[in-house]
Amino acid sequence: MDCKSWGSRDIVFLCIIVLSLIHVSLGAKVRHFKWEVEYMYGAPDCQEHVVMGINGQFPGPTIRAKAGDTIVVDLTNKLHTEGVVIHWHGIRQVRTPWADGTASISQCAINPGETFEYRFKVDRPGTYFYHGHYGMQRSAGLYGSLIVDMADGEKEPFHYDAEFNLLLSDWWHKSVHEQEVGLSSNPFRWIGEPQSLLINGRGQYNCSLAAKFSNSSISQCKFKGNEKCAPQVLKVRPNKTYRLRIASTTALASLNLAIEGHKMVVVEADGNHVQPFAVNDLDIYSGESYSVLLKTDQNPYKNYWVSIGVRGRDPKTNQALTLLSYSATPASKLPTTQPPVTPRWDDYNHSKAFTKSIYALMGSPQPPKTYDRRIILLNTQNRLNGFVKWAINNVSLVLPSTPYLGSIKFGLNNAFDQKSPPDNYDSSYDIMKPAPNQNTTQGSGVYSITLNTTVDVILQNANALAKDVSEIHPWHLHGHDFWVLGYGEGKFKDGDEKTFNLKNPPLRNTAVIFPFGWTALRFVADNPGVWAFHCHIEPHLHMGMGVIFAQGVHRVGQIPKEALACGLTGNKQN
Repeated sequence: MDCKSWGSRDIVFLCIIVLSLIHVSLGAKVRHFKWEVEYMYGAPDCQEHVVMGINGQFPGPTIRAKAGDTIVVDLTNKLHTEGVVIHWHGIRQVRTPWADGTASISQCAINPGETFEYRFKVDRPGTYFYHGHYGMQRSAGLYGSLIVDMADGEKEPFHYDAEFNLLLSDWWHKSVHEQEVGLSSNPFRWIGEPQSLLINGRGQYNCSLAAKFSNSSISQCKFKGNEKCAPQVLKVRPNKTYRLRIASTTALASLNLAIEGHKMVVVEADGNHVQPFAVNDLDIYSGESYSVLLKTDQNPYKNYWVSIGVRGRDPKTNQALTLLSYSATPASKLPTTQPPVTPRWDDYNHSKAFTKSIYALMGSPQPPKTYDRRIILLNTQNRLNGFVKWAINNVSLVLPSTPYLGSIKFGLNNAFDQKSPPDNYDSSYDIMKPAPNQNTTQGSGVYSITLNTTVDVILQNANALAKDVSEIHPWHLHGHDFWVLGYGEGKFKDGDEKTFNLKNPPLRNTAVIFPFGWTALRFVADNPGVWAFHCHIEPHLHMGMGVIFAQGVHRVGQIPKEALACGLTGNKQN
């Protein structure tokens, strides 16, 4: 077919889009998986504990697909005493909002013994992952990688010879059930810092690969008989280019990754191509993913440290370490040098310099020049009847027993709070000080957004309950990507929009707000459904740090009855 024969430029453009969709659909496949989720014994950091696994694996199996493919996962709950769902992080779920995997939002939790079919299309290539989204099951180990390659006949805008996948997480010896009880107790009991950092589900507690460079008396790790916690060495050949796919599914920790003696070139962020830029190390927050290119151009007769360290919190957790091992050197040969030192945890200028270096690749979609609605979300730590909570515009989120998607679709107005949360907060609020009145409210209300309108969200950070404390919060939006228009210090005010980047802002699904600062986002509400927008730190969401966006639910097609067989929608469908 010759598109030029169609006439005008707009028609030619439409023709090209149609042909590309036909091309993708012709090569697309349906990829089936049968998964069973259950608790099992494991030793992620060489200490035996109960973990949540899939088909006997921790982390769960990696899904690999091509853009345009359909993924079908038959998920059976074998947990015996609790429900389960899985969220496909970064997949927009266009026309399948019930497959987003968010309990009480897009679906009912899958009961013990039941099987739920997740069926959705992966329409764009990129580095993604999946994880539990019920209670704090992500902290229990319910996660894995989801990699989407370019469709047949398509090429990435960069070259590489081979790739590695690094899924980063943090690990506690305290069970998630005990953590949840502590977070919901009065007096409040914080979960504490993780015992270990994991790379692809492997870490080393109370030992160090680099003990001889430490002042502690910790002995070098012994893996004999327990190889499942031994680090996965990155074995490389000299003078090659490797793609490292890096994703963070941490429950709490912000991380920094560095590779001794090697620069990295960032080329992808959250499934979107970015202008390539070189770094010595990179910060990655919970919910984010990156691809970097690494050239193996160093001495091939040495091995090199790969280090992961904590950022944004005073670290009580040892670095996670593995090796970049050249093919000419045995992997058992440890470097004689010190591992890269993680930047100081509160060096936020280092963090901001990296984050502000990310720009969309030329040719990427540009944001609308104006917005239809602006929502400013003040992030605060509060108390509710003596219990510690996180709140947004003084509302701490509680989820209803009936999933929003069904209750809105079927007009069940008594299933959740009908009053919409506020679009802004009291302008007299001093974000630099603890609130004079630290009390908050709870609610399950929804931000109803007109379909196909442009929404600006300003994430505003503030002082927590303690004086001079403001924490990092990575915010993740379901069902959409957004443009990150800018960052600022202090309180967002009129005129700050003049600093917005409307030329080449990056498209992301997760963005961070720094202490005592703000982050500006813009997205187009073009995906009918009900979508969570929340802090991706697991205990913070558990304590109410999130909001719900609903748009065009009347346009959602038939919802599988299994997704809504609970609460008031269960009665509605019977």
